[in-house]
Amino acid sequence: MVWNPRRGGWEMPGGHCEEGETPEETAVREFMEESGYEIEIRAVRDLGHCHVCAAVLGEKTGDACEMNSEIFTDLPEVLAFPKDEYLDTVAWARSVVCSPESGDPGGNGRRRMAD
Repeated sequence: MVWNPRRGGWEMPGGHCEEGETPEETAVREFMEESGYEIEIRAVRDLGHCHVCAAVLGEKTGDACEMNSEIFTDLPEVLAFPKDEYLDTVAWARSVVCSPESGDPGGNGRRRMAD
Protein backbone atom coordinates (compact mmCIF):
# COMPACT_ATOMS: atom_id res chain seq x y z
CA MET A 1 0.00 0.00 0.00
CA VAL A 2 1.08 3.60 -0.40
CA TRP A 3 0.68 6.49 2.04
CA ASN A 4 -1.34 9.30 0.50
CA PRO A 5 -0.49 12.45 2.46
CA ARG A 6 -3.30 14.40 0.80
CA ARG A 7 -5.88 11.88 2.00
CA GLY A 8 -4.04 11.11 5.25
CA GLY A 9 -4.09 7.32 4.93
CA TRP A 10 -2.90 4.13 3.29
CA GLU A 11 -4.40 3.11 -0.05
CA MET A 12 -3.70 0.85 -2.99
CA PRO A 13 -1.75 2.49 -5.81
CA GLY A 14 -3.97 3.65 -8.63
CA GLY A 15 -4.94 6.41 -10.98
CA HIS A 16 -6.54 7.32 -14.26
CA CYS A 17 -6.01 5.47 -17.52
CA GLU A 18 -3.98 7.34 -20.09
CA GLU A 19 -5.32 7.43 -23.64
CA GLY A 20 -5.16 3.98 -25.22
CA GLU A 21 -4.20 2.27 -21.94
CA THR A 22 -6.00 -0.82 -20.59
CA PRO A 23 -6.88 -1.10 -16.89
CA GLU A 24 -4.08 -3.68 -16.57
CA GLU A 25 -1.51 -1.36 -18.14
CA THR A 26 -2.68 1.48 -15.91
CA ALA A 27 -2.32 -0.66 -12.78
CA VAL A 28 1.22 -1.74 -13.69
CA ARG A 29 2.27 1.85 -14.48
CA GLU A 30 0.62 3.43 -11.45
CA PHE A 31 1.96 0.77 -9.07
CA MET A 32 5.50 1.40 -10.34
CA GLU A 33 5.16 5.20 -10.24
CA GLU A 34 3.66 5.31 -6.75
CA SER A 35 5.47 2.42 -5.00
CA GLY A 36 8.46 1.44 -7.13
CA TYR A 37 7.33 -2.19 -7.35
CA GLU A 38 6.70 -4.32 -10.40
CA ILE A 39 3.47 -6.34 -10.38
CA GLU A 40 2.10 -9.23 -12.40
CA ILE A 41 -1.64 -8.91 -12.96
CA ARG A 42 -3.62 -12.11 -12.37
CA ALA A 43 -7.20 -10.80 -12.72
CA VAL A 44 -9.19 -7.58 -13.18
CA ARG A 45 -12.51 -6.73 -11.58
CA ASP A 46 -14.78 -3.93 -12.80
CA LEU A 47 -16.47 -2.26 -9.81
CA GLY A 48 -18.45 0.12 -12.01
CA HIS A 49 -16.71 3.29 -10.83
CA CYS A 50 -13.20 1.80 -11.20
CA HIS A 51 -11.27 -1.35 -12.00
CA VAL A 52 -9.24 -3.25 -9.41
CA CYS A 53 -6.57 -5.83 -10.06
CA ALA A 54 -5.39 -8.94 -8.25
CA ALA A 55 -1.65 -9.05 -8.71
CA VAL A 56 1.53 -10.70 -7.52
CA LEU A 57 4.19 -8.37 -6.15
CA GLY A 58 7.50 -8.44 -7.94
CA GLU A 59 10.80 -6.66 -7.39
CA LYS A 60 11.22 -3.11 -6.17
CA THR A 61 13.01 -1.54 -9.12
CA GLY A 62 11.88 2.09 -8.95
CA ASP A 63 13.77 4.55 -6.78
CA ALA A 64 11.99 7.86 -7.34
CA CYS A 65 8.52 6.93 -6.06
CA GLU A 66 5.65 9.36 -5.73
CA MET A 67 4.62 7.96 -2.32
CA ASN A 68 6.00 5.95 0.59
CA SER A 69 5.05 2.30 0.36
CA GLU A 70 4.77 -0.52 2.86
CA ILE A 71 3.78 -4.17 2.63
CA PHE A 72 1.02 -5.23 5.04
CA THR A 73 -0.37 -8.70 5.80
CA ASP A 74 -3.57 -7.11 7.13
CA LEU A 75 -5.23 -3.78 6.42
CA PRO A 76 -3.68 -0.98 8.47
CA GLU A 77 -5.86 1.04 10.83
CA VAL A 78 -5.33 4.38 9.07
CA LEU A 79 -6.81 4.08 5.58
CA ALA A 80 -7.45 6.73 2.94
CA PHE A 81 -10.96 5.35 2.34
CA PRO A 82 -13.48 3.60 4.61
CA LYS A 83 -12.35 0.08 5.55
CA ASP A 84 -15.51 -1.53 4.16
CA GLU A 85 -14.48 -0.38 0.67
CA TYR A 86 -11.40 -2.63 0.93
CA LEU A 87 -12.76 -5.78 2.59
CA ASP A 88 -14.51 -7.48 -0.35
CA THR A 89 -11.84 -6.45 -2.84
CA VAL A 90 -8.96 -7.66 -0.66
CA ALA A 91 -10.72 -11.00 -0.07
CA TRP A 92 -11.32 -11.39 -3.83
CA ALA A 93 -7.70 -10.51 -4.70
CA ARG A 94 -6.34 -12.94 -2.11
CA SER A 95 -8.55 -15.73 -3.45
CA VAL A 96 -7.18 -15.11 -6.96
CA VAL A 97 -3.52 -14.71 -6.01
CA CYS A 98 -3.43 -17.50 -3.41
CA SER A 99 -5.22 -20.11 -5.48
CA PRO A 100 -3.27 -23.26 -6.42
CA GLU A 101 -3.24 -22.10 -10.07
CA SER A 102 -1.60 -18.80 -9.14
CA GLY A 103 1.93 -20.11 -8.81
CA ASP A 104 2.08 -18.64 -5.29
CA PRO A 105 2.24 -21.78 -3.15
CA GLY A 106 3.03 -19.82 -0.01
CA GLY A 107 -0.06 -17.68 -0.45
CA ASN A 108 1.70 -14.42 0.39
CA GLY A 109 1.18 -12.58 -2.90
CA ARG A 110 4.87 -12.59 -3.78
CA ARG A 111 6.33 -14.31 -6.77
CA ARG A 112 8.81 -17.09 -6.00
CA MET A 113 12.17 -15.96 -7.33
CA ALA A 114 14.59 -18.39 -8.96
CA ASP A 115 17.71 -19.34 -6.99
